[in-house]
Amino acid sequence: MTAPQAQPAVTVRMFFQQLSATRRGARLARHLATRQLDVWGLPFGSALSDAVALVVAELASNAVLHARVPGRDFALRLEHRTDALRIEVADTGGDRPVAAPPMTPDAAADHGRGLVIVDALASRWGVSDRPGPGKVVWAEIDLP
Repeated sequence: MTAPQAQPAVTVRMFFQQLSATRRGARLARHLATRQLDVWGLPFGSALSDAVALVVAELASNAVLHARVPGRDFALRLEHRTDALRIEVADTGGDRPVAAPPMTPDAAADHGRGLVIVDALASRWGVSDRPGPGKVVWAEIDLP
């Protein structure tokens, strides 16, 4: 009988913050995300930090503008794993975004590009149920 092989350690770092469902809360989510990445050794201003900032900004602004329920907050959760960075924004709105952007936004429109941007920057993204009302919109960016 052979001895069991030791498995490599897996490091998972997590960050969680509940924020007010306001434009200020969405802006704060972006700042907190880039600050936390910097603490984790992913420098502010790097390509990864900038991509995460854009994804968080889009998901948080969608939570505030399209899924806001008066008196309810939204939550930002970051998970830094060895292979990917996962971004989750949980809100209490009932509408679920379509899993793939349904169309190319009108070039003259000043909105409608959020999920197109998320789709371009993230390795994968989707929507999950959460306990209680609402949903979690998540995105993962593979790490080099």
